Amino acid sequence: MVQLKHGNCSVRIDDGELSSFEVGDHQYIHQKGSPGWSSSDTEMFPIIGPVNEAGFRVQVPRGNAIQDQHGHLRELDYELVSQTADSAVFIKKYKAGTPVENSKFPDRSPKPWQIWPYSFQFEKSFLLRENQLEITFRVSGERDMPFMLGYHPAFKMHTENPTIVTPTRTITLDEVLEVGSRALQVADTNTVILRDKHEITIETEGFGHFMCWTEVRNMVCIEPISFYPYAVEQREIHLGFEHLGDTDRFFKVVLKTNPQKS
Repeated sequence: MVQLKHGNCSVRIDDGELSSFEVGDHQYIHQKGSPGWSSSDTEMFPIIGPVNEAGFRVQVPRGNAIQDQHGHLRELDYELVSQTADSAVFIKKYKAGTPVENSKFPDRSPKPWQIWPYSFQFEKSFLLRENQLEITFRVSGERDMPFMLGYHPAFKMHTENPTIVTPTRTITLDEVLEVGSRALQVADTNTVILRDKHEITIETEGFGHFMCWTEVRNMVCIEPISFYPYAVEQREIHLGFEHLGDTDRFFKVVLKTNPQKS
């Protein structure tokens, strides 16, 4: 476990997973063991969304890749490569064609292994500043590798009726619940505000969209995404791919808190 500290802000990271972000005595992150989800954050890579209706096959230039929902990155282990009092850097590495055990098998998936025909390195960095946390993702790998990226943090709710404010609308928790497992789309924006007991702003670079999901009232996931997977049929999910070029790709999420504003 890694702990970061900056003024009255503190962060706890468990094997690369953000498990706590506190400002003063206010906890912003969903706690494991609470109803709703068994994790507190994860990444969706190199695909976003389910592929069961496509036979768990994803079309890529090198043929078909075997993937399960949200990709196989989450099945790999993070390695801590550096740490200071207010920062930490983790990486995951994957070699093309290496079978990765699918933790959903056999109860929730018929596929025991996931395979991706490209090598890549995925870096996740944390930097804690006054009243805010910066999370940066760096994707490097083979030129022309297709990929999508989504970040999947879960926020703890402290009131009955929190709202999610976008540049064009205000979304209630009931609206997110009604959409169910598909997740509610919030397109073409880099910023949303979650208004609960205290306000937190989620600002992003590189993603372009969000989707929101929950099945309970005590948490909500507000997820920056490069592509909304339910915009296409599962067999056409490749239409949402971006591709690596000659340089690494960077994505950023900034969690800005406002403890004085409810």
